[in-house]
Amino acid sequence: MVKVTMTRITVGMTAALSALLLVGCEASTKVEVRPPAATPAPQVASLKAREPLPLPDQAPSSVSLRVDPRPAIDVLVDQVQKDLTAGQQEFSAGNGEQGRADLDRGVNRILVSGFQAESDPRLSKLFDQIGETLHANQGTSGQPEEEEAEETEAPAQPAPIDEIADLTLPPGDPRLVLKAQKELLMVPHDLPLTVNESVLQYLSFFTTTRGRAIVEHGLERAGRFDTMIRRVLKEESVPQDLIYLAQAESAFQPQAVSRAGARGIWQFMPYRGEQYDLERSYYIDERSDPEKATRAAARHLRDLYAMFGDWYLVMAAYNSGPLNVARAIERTGYADFWELQKRHALPKETQNYVPIIIAMALVAKAPGLYGVQISPEKPAQVEAVKLEHPVDLHLVADATGADLEDLRMLNPELLRTVTPTQPGFALNLPTALTARFQENIQQVPDDKRTSWRLHSVAEGETLTDVARRYHVTVPALELANHLQPRSTVPAGFLLNVPTVPAVARMVRYRVQKGDTLEGIADRFDVTVSDLKRWNRITGNHVARGARLRILAGSESASISAASSSSQSGKASVRNVSVRASDRSEAVQHRVKAGETLYSIAREYGITVGALRDSNPFLADRSLEAGDLLNIER
Repeated sequence: MVKVTMTRITVGMTAALSALLLVGCEASTKVEVRPPAATPAPQVASLKAREPLPLPDQAPSSVSLRVDPRPAIDVLVDQVQKDLTAGQQEFSAGNGEQGRADLDRGVNRILVSGFQAESDPRLSKLFDQIGETLHANQGTSGQPEEEEAEETEAPAQPAPIDEIADLTLPPGDPRLVLKAQKELLMVPHDLPLTVNESVLQYLSFFTTTRGRAIVEHGLERAGRFDTMIRRVLKEESVPQDLIYLAQAESAFQPQAVSRAGARGIWQFMPYRGEQYDLERSYYIDERSDPEKATRAAARHLRDLYAMFGDWYLVMAAYNSGPLNVARAIERTGYADFWELQKRHALPKETQNYVPIIIAMALVAKAPGLYGVQISPEKPAQVEAVKLEHPVDLHLVADATGADLEDLRMLNPELLRTVTPTQPGFALNLPTALTARFQENIQQVPDDKRTSWRLHSVAEGETLTDVARRYHVTVPALELANHLQPRSTVPAGFLLNVPTVPAVARMVRYRVQKGDTLEGIADRFDVTVSDLKRWNRITGNHVARGARLRILAGSESASISAASSSSQSGKASVRNVSVRASDRSEAVQHRVKAGETLYSIAREYGITVGALRDSNPFLADRSLEAGDLLNIER
């Protein structure tokens, strides 16, 4: 039996964290079993940490705290919490404008304080709560809002760690102790695996029906990512057994999302993901990209080891943040996880977090010993195809024959069914289907790949049947496929289907770090003035975490430009991306009562933008019954 030392820390709150590695020792009573041939932990303590752990010695000059003896960050957190509570109470009372003002005040306190929201987990959590409160109370200002269809992100699964970390468990089965000790002498491991009462409780839980189901689910899914994760961990010089941290966090579900907003198989919070270069945008969230997130997690864990020099403290810091662990060490004087757990110096979830990972590692290394039966899933055989133009996954499914949900599973970083607009995005496709995709996608014009579909004609199916199914016109089908009027098409013929997207769809966008109104407007192809009008923004800035309402695809910028030109006597008509050979003679349509630009566009199989282009007078006023429209198909 090997006795483990416990480090005694006597430094003050303002001492550098590097002092943690230069202190004396005293004995501990913790029991730990190590195999003689265990692989030593990598020596990475010399690496430079990515973030300083000590809090600022004094408050930034922009925050006046002279009358309050508490640390500046504590005062700030308290003030922002009061603003959040006040705002939530106002929203509950139906006072939307006052509630929004209270939340704005909280955001402004953070922005002018000199502290980054990411510098303190309490502050970061408050910032996220403000954003969520604004999102949940959109439309409560007392003013009616138009009916809208909100675009949703990809579906998420709950994170397993939320379920098991808060459990209160009975004492563990003592009969498992001998099994675990015997296992530790037999199986290799490169993390210290301790058997104590806390670990025994979770080890016993994982042998119950409920606990066994949790661990079996994770171990089966591990088969998809095991080879990749171990390769990346090795490349980044961190222990291979850290893979069980991902099992505890997410059961290897790339789209797992915790109650706190952590995402992916490694459960990165937004600010931590940004720190390790995981991109987030309207279209993607790389926290759900298994390989990119694994590399980011390995680097973060390596940096934490450079700070603490102990893998148990590293895991605790990964869960609750390095600042929480550093403060716990300073308050108690102990740089030992089990001592911090005994003194309840860490959050309850973190106190349970390390035992969960150790217990999962023990079960995973010898599942039969604990009655766990698994059939690991195999890694998907995929090939990445680089795209030069955005494409809708529905069209990809049409072009390949793949199931839409399978495509989303292969590309979990995609938040939407449309790929990013920036060229170079690598779309994962089943290896056997990439050639079919490359061939079939060529028949769809580049600028139509987010709105058109492909349809394989069935035996006996006519163009009328296809038009009815997709709510388009037969002439629109004929035009998109260069067919003569009243053509028949054979079974198996792959048709372009020019589906007409809605003129505008209401989407919600959460403002991220570094966003500006100009940048957001450019991303959604709208104007800054419209962004302000839709969200009742009076200034030139918007707070991170706020949820914006955006009429994406509204073409408001083009309409505004056309209106401006028209007023000077020069009507502006945008260039329409239609080949000259596809043009047909213009027809005219007399507007009936109740008709809209959208309904007329659908009737003729064209876009609302094309309809406006053909009728410049619509830049100056709304559509009216009796108007004579030019229709160019």
